[in-house]
Amino acid sequence: MKTVLAAALILIVLAGPAWDSRETSHPTASSAPALAEPLPVGGVHALALSSEELSDVVQRYCVVCHNDAARTGDLTLQSFDVAAATSQAEVAEKMIVKLRVGMMPPPGMPRPGGDTLQLLVETLEDELDRSARANPNPGSRRFQRLNRSEYESVVLDLLGLYVDAEDWLPPDTYLGSFDNGAAVQTLSVTSLEAYMRAAGEISRLAVGNRAPPSERVTYEVPKSVTQHAWDHVPGTPYGTRGGTVVMHTFPADGDYVFSANTQHGMNSRGEDLVVSVAGDVVAVVPLEHSGSLARGTLGYNGLPVETGPIFVPAGQHEVSFSFAVRRDGPYEDRLSPRGQSYTSDSFKETTSYGLTLLPHLREATVSGPRNPRGLSDTESRRRIFTCSPTAAEEQRACAESILSRLATRAYRRSATPEDMSGLMAFYDEGFAEQGFEEGVRRGVESILSSPFFVFRFEFAPDDATPGASYRLDDIALASRLAMFLWTAVPDAELLSLAEAGRLSDEQVLEEQVHRMLADPRSESLATRFAAQWLRLQDLEAIEPDPYYNPDYSRQLARAMLRETELFFDRLVREDRSFLELFTADYTFVNRYLAEHYGIPFSGGTDFELVQLTDDNRRGILGKGSVLTLTSLANRTSPVLRGKWVMEVLLGSPPPPPPPGVPAFEETASEEGGRVLTTRERMEMHSVNPVCNACHQYMDPIGLALDNFDVTGKWRIRENGNPLDTRGNFYDGTPIASPADLREIVMKRPIPLIRTFTNNLLGYATGRSITHLDAPTVRSIQRQAEANDYRMSSFILGVVKSDAFRMKRLEVVSDATPGGQ
Repeated sequence: MKTVLAAALILIVLAGPAWDSRETSHPTASSAPALAEPLPVGGVHALALSSEELSDVVQRYCVVCHNDAARTGDLTLQSFDVAAATSQAEVAEKMIVKLRVGMMPPPGMPRPGGDTLQLLVETLEDELDRSARANPNPGSRRFQRLNRSEYESVVLDLLGLYVDAEDWLPPDTYLGSFDNGAAVQTLSVTSLEAYMRAAGEISRLAVGNRAPPSERVTYEVPKSVTQHAWDHVPGTPYGTRGGTVVMHTFPADGDYVFSANTQHGMNSRGEDLVVSVAGDVVAVVPLEHSGSLARGTLGYNGLPVETGPIFVPAGQHEVSFSFAVRRDGPYEDRLSPRGQSYTSDSFKETTSYGLTLLPHLREATVSGPRNPRGLSDTESRRRIFTCSPTAAEEQRACAESILSRLATRAYRRSATPEDMSGLMAFYDEGFAEQGFEEGVRRGVESILSSPFFVFRFEFAPDDATPGASYRLDDIALASRLAMFLWTAVPDAELLSLAEAGRLSDEQVLEEQVHRMLADPRSESLATRFAAQWLRLQDLEAIEPDPYYNPDYSRQLARAMLRETELFFDRLVREDRSFLELFTADYTFVNRYLAEHYGIPFSGGTDFELVQLTDDNRRGILGKGSVLTLTSLANRTSPVLRGKWVMEVLLGSPPPPPPPGVPAFEETASEEGGRVLTTRERMEMHSVNPVCNACHQYMDPIGLALDNFDVTGKWRIRENGNPLDTRGNFYDGTPIASPADLREIVMKRPIPLIRTFTNNLLGYATGRSITHLDAPTVRSIQRQAEANDYRMSSFILGVVKSDAFRMKRLEVVSDATPGGQ
């Protein structure tokens, strides 16, 4: 069965559809230069210079560094002609980026007076945009396959099942900031077999198994999860503290045993372990105090705590393990009474720094089923079995109805007779072996194994010629739109409009975008797009040193992440100005985060909108998620923070450091080993002229954020020394605080806006954005400006662009694998 599926999958992918196979790589931004004047789009010029005179400006002020010999930033402008900018479009676009962000010429170098540089950049943009309008190029990409996040979302949408794609699918490769880039989505027998394994197991989970084998599934609780006396975990019964909540799949109705391993300090009071399923308490197990426990052992007396057999119906249910709160009042903890967690790596001594005396859940296990008794009506079965045949002659027609409906949603188009012929062949095979339900399960497995489910094909029309552009059909447009805004398959309304050929109508398309943005599923723009653009996935890998940050916990990290997601989602949901990303005087906090930030808050673990009174905490530059992911484990990093601002927000990353760069000095031996401040380390490092070439841009930005510590908490001292965050932005403006940094970058909003648009377009199209897309980005930005930069303006601009609605059929040589 699987061999046949694999062979069919590979043959269809490699031989069948016509896709655009060449992917242009993302250009490396130039490392050059600086401008003191903000550069708005348009405006009255004090000077009126011709293209020849502007070329003279380039030769006089730029070629001193960017010449054939020096090639600073791997760029030469020695033969650059403004009048012929379209013939050197890639170079011209690099110049535009640096001019707009104010980094050209670099600090300390001569620069022309007045608004000459403004005229230069606008002239370049006008020339390139005029050429793009005359010769539009919507770009190209090959097929896309569902990555892990998309796969999980689509399976939930289709079958109502929560799955962890990491269990089957290979890791996703990032193209720039995003994990959906077609160019890096490799096609191999190994990856295809992974999708087929997933299809088989997920189809069994969805349909269910009336007589499954008994299994043990263990869930570990990370050491960095706090479980202190005031900590009620959402999803656990009220009146409990600590523990964990998991989504567990119960394969059949039957008896299940729940067990837990705990760890605690010496002389700890006994507590009760509370187990709940789907919100109902099913067991309360006393943790008997032994009075003398071996240090560092798991469980009381080294044994796990276990319930008796408990009946649970089949399906996916939330299961919680928590501790009953014995009494109110303080619980002893040696050094960190509020943030009690097992953040220390040492369990040899239960009295080690960072260990609480309260019992902690270390891992929880669900075993079963014992005595399986059939299948209840689970969510996934309800979504699959929409008909119930009462006679043998009704079974095949019912199965065909089920598989046709599921295939239409999974394939993001109506199932064809050819589709159904194959699916029913798998049904017949399963039916012959084990009856109706097994036949349907085989059909579901075939759907999830189909290349039309795994891959998003966009077929070129029959009359398309290589090198020419063509408009996507409405079915492909609906699929792009649903994946962009929802990370899901098209719903019935969207698919119906696409099949009727109405989605390409401008008004209908705009109405659908507004409808989809109002749908809760559009939160994926925050959890997928914004999270990846802002590099929030890196937060999971940061483990601040527990010695210096004993109260940092996994809950706090998750709260930081959720704060940023909710913050961005509000911009989309309420169609607010994109510029609020930097200026907003509000945020979302729960108890963990409010306490960490020092914000008065009377709520609990749920997030609430709060007003900010500290200007330094405003916008994205005050978010703990960003500040933590740009830090090191034991100290802040102005370099990482400055680089993040330049790369992620301004779209002008510094070049990589040259080989042999010395490491920062941690101590100053001439002062008896005194620990250096971050500023002192930076100044010592930047004495080297080679290092200073880049650090003169990054360091003042990062130092302006240095009042935020490793975990984003405000501070005024470092290692007992007063912080000195003063510096000069690369345009000469004094800067000393996050509020100063925000004010400076907001004087040049165009780079911020275009960088955002650039990333939004890349995420929506699933390909690298090159210099050829810059005119499109500028067009979207200017349209949004007319609507006060509201978020819907950017999203509609992307959706209506040629880059989103069209493709170019690339010329592919006969030697190109998988050519069209």
